[in-house]
Amino acid sequence: MNSNLDYKQQVAALNQWFETDLGQMVLEQESRVLQALARKLFGYYLLEVGLLCKHPDYMQSSPIRNFVRVGPCHEGGSELVALPEQLPLASDYIDAVVLPHTLDYVLDPRQVLREVERILIPEGRVIITGFNPFSLWGLWRMMPGSGRHLPWKGHFIPYARLQDWLSLLGFDVEQTQTLLFRPPWKKAFLKQRFPRLDRIGQRFWPWFAGVYVIVAVKRVSTLTPIKPRWRLERKLRKVVAQPIANCSRGELEE
Repeated sequence: MNSNLDYKQQVAALNQWFETDLGQMVLEQESRVLQALARKLFGYYLLEVGLLCKHPDYMQSSPIRNFVRVGPCHEGGSELVALPEQLPLASDYIDAVVLPHTLDYVLDPRQVLREVERILIPEGRVIITGFNPFSLWGLWRMMPGSGRHLPWKGHFIPYARLQDWLSLLGFDVEQTQTLLFRPPWKKAFLKQRFPRLDRIGQRFWPWFAGVYVIVAVKRVSTLTPIKPRWRLERKLRKVVAQPIANCSRGELEE
């Protein structure tokens, strides 16, 4: 995304893919998880920072009624049109943030996380969905020609690395959910096998899911109280004065 035109083309292509049957399947599976997580969010403001123009339906289950979207698609219902790396919001203001595949396709995912940390209140939460590179979906990127097209040419950040980034920014990961162990195929006959593959994957190899959902909370480090300097200086005087007095007595005795 070296230019504004390239960025708009990338966003248009990404939204076009999520309108396909495969993209809709991903959104439907994620929506079930997000609805359950949204019920546990509390506060005054919920923010979604994304690149998708489709209006989310998980908000209906959230007790937070003030919902704001930041994205590139004003016609799709975004209240704020802005880049995810430069959020036009005050610091320590938002109670919860949702990043639906945002980190997979932005230019600088770590900068987006820095912005999220900045605008979240202490104990605020961020929900992140992303494609797992160590999965059948990740392997599909290695197919000839796939790496040049969306959605396969995204970052596909491993969630172990994402957890490290979050930890460096002062977040604690509360939970991680995995879904979509099925391959990214369009074959109709595989649809009957999909639920079975998902159940087996959840039980035996959860780390190889196609999509992960991470919930992290922003922690605030507690300050260690420092004793007044005059008390410390008084203690030092006592410690230093005692050996000097002993030395003085020894000299007098000699």
